[in-house]
Amino acid sequence: MQTVNRDEAILRELNLYPQWVRRSAASVVVEPAVVAPAPTVAEPALGPGAEQPGWPELKQRVKNCNACVLRAGCKQTVFGVGDEQADWLFVGEGPGADEDERGEPFVGQAGQLLDNMLMAIKLKRGKAVYIANVVKCRPPGNRVPEPAEIAQCLPYLQRQIQLIRPKVIVALGKTAATALLGVDATLGSLRGRVHDYQGTPLIITYHPAYLLRTPADKAKAWQDLRMAVATMNGLD
Repeated sequence: MQTVNRDEAILRELNLYPQWVRRSAASVVVEPAVVAPAPTVAEPALGPGAEQPGWPELKQRVKNCNACVLRAGCKQTVFGVGDEQADWLFVGEGPGADEDERGEPFVGQAGQLLDNMLMAIKLKRGKAVYIANVVKCRPPGNRVPEPAEIAQCLPYLQRQIQLIRPKVIVALGKTAATALLGVDATLGSLRGRVHDYQGTPLIITYHPAYLLRTPADKAKAWQDLRMAVATMNGLD
């Protein structure tokens, strides 16, 4: 009986087998075009002119934050998780019900799919990987965060990025992509190229929750992940 290897099992889970075959990073064409550079933010808006917080203080500030209406409707804030000196940063939209319950991003079905996506490119949660969201509190009914809510919470993510100093950022979904780039655009128009976030390569792909609803687009997500790997390899 033929044994299914680990990589093949992961690709089957992502609906990428057998139609997609791994190729070397050198065969991936990466377009280094920038649609729109993110607005320069030298210091997050955590107090004009104030000394910017390190990890312990930043975590405490997020935990105690009541700056927008989202905090009143969630059980707890969801700060982020992983290697605080990670090469890879994955950014989603906001916590869902499972994340709100456990206080960790991407722990439900979407989290399981994200873990499989990480394994497909030889990564693992917590090892050279950090996972965060644009907003730290669950929006009611898992709705898309309002622009004012994103604006209020985005400085926390910006400070996380400054502290982590990742080599590559992967935005999961339109909300994360447009928040980081500071543009109003469709996900389709932003995918397929390497963007720039204040000097850090930014690759945009689908949110795992969307892929659960639209599995046919997992193949496109695989293209995006291959581009991210090629980009990382090109930095060495």
